[in-house]
Amino acid sequence: MLEYWLLIKTSMFWKFDLHSSSHIDTLLEREDVTLKELMDEEDVLQECKAQNRKLIEFLLKSECLEDLVSFIIEEPPQDMDEKIRYKYPNISCELLTSDVSQINDRLGEEESLLMKLYSFLLNESPLNPLLASFFSKVLSILISRKPEQIVDFLKRKHDFVDLIIKHIGTSAIMDLLLRLLTCIEPPQPRQEVLNWLNEERIIQRLVEIVHPSQDEDRHSNASQSLCEIIRLSRDQMLQVQNSSEPDPLLASLEKQEIIEQLLSNIFHKEKNESAIVSAIQILLTLLETRRQTFEGHIEICPPGMSNSTYSVNKSVLEAIKARLSSFHELLLEPPKKSVMKTTWGVLDPPVGNTRLNVIRLISSLLQMNTSSVNQELIELNSIGVILDMFFKYTWNNFLHTQVEICIALILASPLESTENGTITDQDSTADNLLLKHLFLKCQLIERILEAWEMNEKKQAEGGRRHGYMGHLTRIANCIVHSTDKGPNSTLVQQLIKELPEEVRERWETFCTSSLGETNKRNTVDLVTTCHIHSSSDDEIDFKETGFSQDSSLQQFGFNDEKFADQDDIGNVSFDRVSDINFTLNTNESVSMCSYTVRKKLLLFKLWCDLRVLLVVIFTPLMCNLWK
Repeated sequence: MLEYWLLIKTSMFWKFDLHSSSHIDTLLEREDVTLKELMDEEDVLQECKAQNRKLIEFLLKSECLEDLVSFIIEEPPQDMDEKIRYKYPNISCELLTSDVSQINDRLGEEESLLMKLYSFLLNESPLNPLLASFFSKVLSILISRKPEQIVDFLKRKHDFVDLIIKHIGTSAIMDLLLRLLTCIEPPQPRQEVLNWLNEERIIQRLVEIVHPSQDEDRHSNASQSLCEIIRLSRDQMLQVQNSSEPDPLLASLEKQEIIEQLLSNIFHKEKNESAIVSAIQILLTLLETRRQTFEGHIEICPPGMSNSTYSVNKSVLEAIKARLSSFHELLLEPPKKSVMKTTWGVLDPPVGNTRLNVIRLISSLLQMNTSSVNQELIELNSIGVILDMFFKYTWNNFLHTQVEICIALILASPLESTENGTITDQDSTADNLLLKHLFLKCQLIERILEAWEMNEKKQAEGGRRHGYMGHLTRIANCIVHSTDKGPNSTLVQQLIKELPEEVRERWETFCTSSLGETNKRNTVDLVTTCHIHSSSDDEIDFKETGFSQDSSLQQFGFNDEKFADQDDIGNVSFDRVSDINFTLNTNESVSMCSYTVRKKLLLFKLWCDLRVLLVVIFTPLMCNLWK
């Protein structure tokens, strides 16, 4: 029966002639065929990538390559329909970046074509962002495939770096600069590119852009470029540890005069939030001492903070330390922002991006855990200020996350021995002073109790739960953990004992009652029972979820303390996974058994169909081979 079915399928294959034939081949047989006619064909890109010989020979004609480049760098007519205005530029870009070696060779070796492509940078700012993306994509693939020729060409253009700086506000041009640093893999050519860019003072000129006098797009892209240069340089240093030559761009960026210029841009008399935030982003990247665990998250309370992947240049830390009082002033008086009306009230002033980034900088400094910086933070009472902001701005979870990180770092900062190449000049006294400051001067315990009682009173009156309660729960749990088995448990226990008796009793009652009940309520079973009902051979109807109907499931099955805002926290516990209940009752077992049998039959049917399809496809090919 199976053989008969195969015979029918094979005859149908030959009857309907399923061989694909491209209309492009037919067009190419005409002597008067035009480039646009070919570009109008839907499968032109597919045929190009499939190395269609006739098509590639046509595209390699000088006039065709010039037209393809022209489509990319020239503005389409304004009177064209917007839906098709960028059709040909887009297809041209895809054809030129289809990674066909013959096209790459012609583009990379013909000076006239490179000059035509390069002329796009000579346009006035701002560049057309879409055309800029096409230009950047084409030049990037040429850099990766023909690095020596393209780099040599760009070096001979003495205005190349000037034009990159001029158009850095266009994101595609920023991407091109970074591709120039990443696409060249051989160590020696890459080092030559780094030296060339360093001689052109690319670092100094990018830092100059992060200034209040420049616009926001230029601030952002210059800052992002510098941050990526730092990360790329450090990654490269890790990969090539025996390299005799240091990275000149990173060395330039870490020079004292560059850091001081960056800081002077932040504290310019004209407080420009865009410039301030962009400059702080660069400082944060310079202070990165180890890789992130995964995108957007860092470990909090790591077991050993001394295991750094990168070392921080001491001059960077000293320069920041000297301006800590100015950063503190930004917390108290940030750039002026207009009053913000929200659904629950008026923010006057809003937190603002400036203060958020200053707090991020403080958390990075706390992670460095150096005695001199810690002492300065104590004298300024910066921790107290950001704690005040935590309770003032009830609904800003970005702020709450950063404050939580700061507190967790202070509670868990371990004592380190001095290591060569790392900044670890802290001592036990300095560490104790910072922790004492948190409990005594900032009155962390008292403020937690006060906020918790205020929230319970508000909810009892029918009000809304405070937005920081999830973070407050995590902070309280972090204190409890630090008391029991943290690296500073002895000191934390002592500080709690020294609290006024009334406060200490309230805290102990809170830990056993309110906090314990909250933790119990937040611990939900991820899976309990799952009733499976089959509706047909091909469909399974999961009619009951089987999840506990706990009130915390109003947050889609998870408590908001774990997922309130995890922009910079990666310490979500998965300890409860072992408690998942996979038990099924008798009826469920029968239903599951029936489902399993049907599932296997369905899989077997699919496997048979697949085998038949393969026979249908390959039988004609084998017949041709046998002939």
